[in-house]
Amino acid sequence: MSPDLTLGGSGDLVLQVTNYLTRLNLLNQESSVFDEKVASAVKEFQQSRGLRVTGIVDAITLRVLDEARWKLGDRVLSLVSPFMRGDDVASLQSQLSEMGFNCGRVDGIFGSETESAVKEFQKSVGVKVDGRCGPATIMSMMRLKKIVSGGAPIQLRDAAIRAERGPALSGKVIVIDPSLSPEIFDLAQRLEGRLIALGVNVFLTRTIASAPQESERIELANSSGADLVISLHQDTYKNSSAHGVATYYYGSDSHGVHSIVGERFATLAQREICARTDLLNCRIHAKTWDLLRLTKSPTVLIELGYSANPGDAKRVADPQFRETVVEALMVAIQRLYLSAENDAKTGTLRISDLRRAGLRK
Repeated sequence: MSPDLTLGGSGDLVLQVTNYLTRLNLLNQESSVFDEKVASAVKEFQQSRGLRVTGIVDAITLRVLDEARWKLGDRVLSLVSPFMRGDDVASLQSQLSEMGFNCGRVDGIFGSETESAVKEFQKSVGVKVDGRCGPATIMSMMRLKKIVSGGAPIQLRDAAIRAERGPALSGKVIVIDPSLSPEIFDLAQRLEGRLIALGVNVFLTRTIASAPQESERIELANSSGADLVISLHQDTYKNSSAHGVATYYYGSDSHGVHSIVGERFATLAQREICARTDLLNCRIHAKTWDLLRLTKSPTVLIELGYSANPGDAKRVADPQFRETVVEALMVAIQRLYLSAENDAKTGTLRISDLRRAGLRK
């Protein structure tokens, strides 16, 4: 990434960034100098889009800025390579979903599911069925939107899929994505062993000897047909006083969408970990990080303490603490698939209870 996209930099790319920020009403005017006002506007944009708030325009922030400039109707949307991305795509997906057309996750990426949903919509309103969202399709959508609403079809589909899969863990596919930390990798292996014992098909995204890129780990998760993806990390921060556990799931306030199952599991995992340990509860948060956004199945990222904090580091280094976290995650996973009437209070279930309940086939 060019150093011109940090505080004090200058140049054409800074001018482009400030142009985007001005169009988003985050700056009053364009500038070719990356000053404090620009850094503040970048932070505000990152916060609103569920990105890491740094004030630095890295590759991801620049890409999301580019996506944010598109409004529905600015261009013809279609399935091309590479996929078209933008707020206009997210708006299209959101409107199709509200009217009951299944385009998958509202992620702002025009993929094959979105094209299929556009074709189904075009067929239903009698316009040319080509999977391309141009003026005629948008006008038909605007007219139909006034009289048709599908309620919450994504929530209904997620609930139906979860109910169809049943409460038993046996046969489910779970991907565990650990960081490079030896302690976190050990925790992941412990979780893997406990899940396998209950009949779960488990995939680890890395081994002791391999460290695949994030895009490769996302591809592994997508190709495995996972029911759930759990990414385990320790957070980093220059201030050693930062401490606690936080859990993240896919969600975008700007697009008005989030992963229903992802948020549900994030809530369960966060509560179970906090009920069983003395880690500070830093709550759950919706983010649009690529791992959460591009992984098709419900995905959470758990930051298990801060590596620079002596207390958190000591906890994670303790094998008994890691075993406690494993039990918390095991129970959270099972609670995700239990019906409300069969659920129990946070921190009360044990793995032995699940076995006695016959939840292993």
